[in-house]
Amino acid sequence: MSKPDAAARAGEDLSPAEDLKSAMGDFVNEFKSFSTGIDAKLQRQEERMNKLDRKSAGLARPMLSTAAETEAPHQKAFAAYLRSGDDDALRGLSLEGKAMSSSVSAEGGYLIDPQTADTIKSVLRSNSSVRAIANVVTVDAASFDVLIDHTEMGAGWASEAGASAETDTPQIDRITIPLHELSAMPKATQRLLDDSAFDIEGWLAARIAAKFARSEAASFVSGDGVDKPKGFLSYPKVDNDVWAWGNIGYVVTGASGSIVDGDPVIELVYALGAEYRAGASFVMNSKTAGTIRKLKDADGRFLWSDGLAAGEPARLMGYPVLIAEDMPDIGADTTPIAFGDFEAGYTVADRSDLRILRDPFSAKPHVLFYATKRVGGAVSDFGAIKLLKFGLA
Repeated sequence: MSKPDAAARAGEDLSPAEDLKSAMGDFVNEFKSFSTGIDAKLQRQEERMNKLDRKSAGLARPMLSTAAETEAPHQKAFAAYLRSGDDDALRGLSLEGKAMSSSVSAEGGYLIDPQTADTIKSVLRSNSSVRAIANVVTVDAASFDVLIDHTEMGAGWASEAGASAETDTPQIDRITIPLHELSAMPKATQRLLDDSAFDIEGWLAARIAAKFARSEAASFVSGDGVDKPKGFLSYPKVDNDVWAWGNIGYVVTGASGSIVDGDPVIELVYALGAEYRAGASFVMNSKTAGTIRKLKDADGRFLWSDGLAAGEPARLMGYPVLIAEDMPDIGADTTPIAFGDFEAGYTVADRSDLRILRDPFSAKPHVLFYATKRVGGAVSDFGAIKLLKFGLA
């Protein structure tokens, strides 16, 4: 007997079982065809990816360092400008708005690259003494205005039915702090710049930072305000008993050019208003500190105490001491010690831009680097700073 035929006989329909078997066979054939097509496409895609990987690997270059330099375009462009004066890379460099640290300047200079600028600012913070405790603000204008309300608003008692009398109106003073240009111009020979082993960025940052730090530190203490910040010692000084706004009050030691005991230091602390004492600091140079740290109170205890932890400042009468070498030495009628809340009393205004111009012509065979920044400083609250005068009156 022959195998049953799945096809329908003439004039007869397939049974349900045979109909299902036929449909399943058609489905399996179509699925195999679809799967074969997918496998072929995947194979072609894999071959294409392998070709791209081999091509990329062939163009790879050996790594020069183990750490990627996120600012490499800035560094390379800036280094090329410093070494050879080639500014094409700087002109064609596209920058993000939040990191504008290297661009063409209208004055013909270029802003320092990010890493160099950060190095300079770090050194300024650590070396410029008064800056460390003063109020530092960043401005985009030629000056910075501080509004001070140093007068009392009147007040009075009033009854339920009685008329209220007019009281005094507070007065607002405006203190304008102009910004002055601080410059440095180190130089190097072109042969030295051609030496690739020479760290031009690090050298330039160190030289500019040292120059700026010394100039700023001196100006913030004793600058006369002419083309430079005005230091707090340059303002008129009066006895604290007759102190008035616009002057710096002082307390005398009672001995010309010397101090006998710690009583004048105690008097200096309490000459400052209570609202300023919480954030107050002493400011003096190293020679003065060597004299003051020998003072004792009536019970024989030293007024001076060294910091208990690394990096903690020494303290005098419980207040931190800042060593500023630009403060004057002890002498007759000098004011070598300042005490006050400098964050309230002295304001440093900074422009955020730091510029540099390469000059290969003015000092051949040397190349000059003219760097500038703008900074200002002035007393913003005359009641927040007091001085100790080594004199009789």
